[in-house]
Amino acid sequence: MKYERISKGVFLERPNRFIAYAELAGKKEVIHVKNTGRCAELLRPGAPIYVQESEKPARKTKWDLIGVEKGSRMINMDSQVPNQVVKEWVEAGNLKPDIRLVRPETTYGNSRFDLYVETGNSRAFIEVKGVTLEENGVVRFPDAPSDRAVKHLQELEKAVREGYEAYVFFVIQMKGVRYFTPNMDTHPAFCQALKSAKAAGVRLLAYDCRVSGDEIQIADPVPVVLESPRLKELSGPIAAWYRENRRDLPWRNTTDAYRIWVSEIMLQQTRVEAVKRYYERFLEALPTVRELAEVPEDRLMKLWEGLGYYNRVRNMQKAARQVMEEYGGEFPHTYDTIRSLAGIGNYTAGAVSSFAYGIPKPAVDGNVLRVLSRILASEEDIMKASVRSWMERAVEEVIPEQEASDFNQGLIELGALVCVPGGEPKCGICPAAELCLAREKGIQTALPVKTKAKARRIEKRTVLIFRDSEGVAIRKRPPKGLLAGLYELPNVEGHLTRKEAADYGKSIGLTPVHVRKLEAAKHIFSHVEWHMVGYELLVDALEKNCGEEMIFAKRDELETVYSIPSAFEAYMVTAHAIAGDSQR
Repeated sequence: MKYERISKGVFLERPNRFIAYAELAGKKEVIHVKNTGRCAELLRPGAPIYVQESEKPARKTKWDLIGVEKGSRMINMDSQVPNQVVKEWVEAGNLKPDIRLVRPETTYGNSRFDLYVETGNSRAFIEVKGVTLEENGVVRFPDAPSDRAVKHLQELEKAVREGYEAYVFFVIQMKGVRYFTPNMDTHPAFCQALKSAKAAGVRLLAYDCRVSGDEIQIADPVPVVLESPRLKELSGPIAAWYRENRRDLPWRNTTDAYRIWVSEIMLQQTRVEAVKRYYERFLEALPTVRELAEVPEDRLMKLWEGLGYYNRVRNMQKAARQVMEEYGGEFPHTYDTIRSLAGIGNYTAGAVSSFAYGIPKPAVDGNVLRVLSRILASEEDIMKASVRSWMERAVEEVIPEQEASDFNQGLIELGALVCVPGGEPKCGICPAAELCLAREKGIQTALPVKTKAKARRIEKRTVLIFRDSEGVAIRKRPPKGLLAGLYELPNVEGHLTRKEAADYGKSIGLTPVHVRKLEAAKHIFSHVEWHMVGYELLVDALEKNCGEEMIFAKRDELETVYSIPSAFEAYMVTAHAIAGDSQR
């Protein structure tokens, strides 16, 4: 939009909302202020301003305020221009390509919206908000309380429910800003209403403008931050800190989505150092999605042995088969398609899509929840799904588009190395320290708030190593339930005495000639603990009279063929030794 009849002057004072005094060509003039908001940070004595001469000679105020210089930034002050520049922008096909109608000032319900737009298959309302309040590159709205603005948002939600598209378009009447956020200082209710509208399907747009003394044009999109401006301020520093301080881990030296996915599944509930050797072994055997999709289950379980949580790798194979069948063997390239794969939730989809493809989606795990809780001084329970969802939204809003991987990994790395669980976080070396609310309040160690897990159920079990001169008896567990489909050393509920163990062997046709008691052991699952005792039972011949379905494995088979879960690790040392002795 181009202005005519523009003159430059110097602002003097503003006696009320509607008029100002300025010096124009050495003369004091009365200026009409269209933007009746506060604008105190802009209209300061001595500020260069731009005014337009009225076309109506009889008008009492000859001049209208159009713009003001604030340092090196030019800001348009014409409150009537945002509607016009958005209308021109929409008519030019920037919102949708097939515009049929753009009508200003259209009534809907109890509100009058700035624009009504029709295309070939949609109808939309657009509410336009002009934004002039800026500080350190951050722009905010409103600059004064506005119940009308809240009412409009509520009406837009209603329009969405009735099948319309709805937009709030923030016209930032200047260039070179960093982001837009609602003004919590003047009107927190507007912020809450904006969040509600977004959740209901109202689309939020913010664009800056190229502004000169006599022209304004919509230019480029500006990030909208509803949840946490504090986190937005940290996004760049966290990404930069990560690049300087990241650990050298095998899965960080690739952007291959398959390899990143394998690492992320392995890292769930397993320490980084423990994962390294399993990661290399797994990928050496199964270097592509195809090999994972086609590998026999027993071989797959053996490759996963030691990592636990075997359903993770079963779901990986299901997902690999999906990739083969639905995507021609090429790992998907979008967040939603990755999220649709078996066993992949929000975190894994966000991690793979951002680490491999740079897609700005959040990857919020336990480390990140802890970091965010402290930065924001949130006392919400991080075990609640609603809290995780809120934090995912907060992260997604502030991910730097060109640094999605570094930022997401930076948050994770902060939680692993600096903002650690238990004990004192290392605030002295934290890139977020200056903006961390928990540090400011001195409550770092009290956060995050986390509901205590229910006490694990205790199960007593007796592990039995039946062996002869050839090998050791193992069996396959049922296809469903704990450790489903894996191989195990025979075991029974309860703690048996030596005699009871011998009697049990007899009952299944494995009469022992010698019984030796082994050390007690314990294994912790997520919801249950096994407290185990064990016996080595030497029999004449395992296969001769055994009445149960068993496999009689030699040492090399235990090492290369059969996957025995780590729950039996304490007794597998004995089993390996026995099977090895039987082969000598």
